[in-house]
Formats: sequence, structure tokens, C-alpha cells
Amino acid sequence: MIVRKGTVKGFDSGSYTATVQVAGSLAVWLSDVPVARNIDAAEMVVGRHCALIFFSESDPRDALVVGVYT
Repeated sequence: MIVRKGTVKGFDSGSYTATVQVAGSLAVWLSDVPVARNIDAAEMVVGRHCALIFFSESDPRDALVVGVYT
């Protein structure tokens, strides 16, 4: 399991997923990343920093947004 920092670039409240830019890479944006349900939808503001957990080192799609912060 790997914890990385990112920036919220979009949020879909219907599917409760986000588009996230991984810190340290201008070109890597992950889409349809599940967001933990304990995070209120109002907190998923574009531009906020977020914490990501990657469950698999070899599959960047196997991630979860576990927190947002300013």
C-alpha cells in the first residue's frame, strides 16, 4: 500500500468518484477514482489537496481518495 498526495481536478457526486492529479507529475491525472464515503461531497472542491491510497503498486487505477485538506 502506498500513500500519495494529489489535487482534486473534478468530482462526480453521482458515482462518488474524482479526477485527481498525482503530486509530482503534471501529466498524470487519474479519473474515476473512488472517494471514501465519509468525505462530504461539499469538501470535494476542485483545487483542494487530497490524500490517496494505492492498494497495488502496479495498478494506479486501484486507488482511493481518503481525505481532502487545504
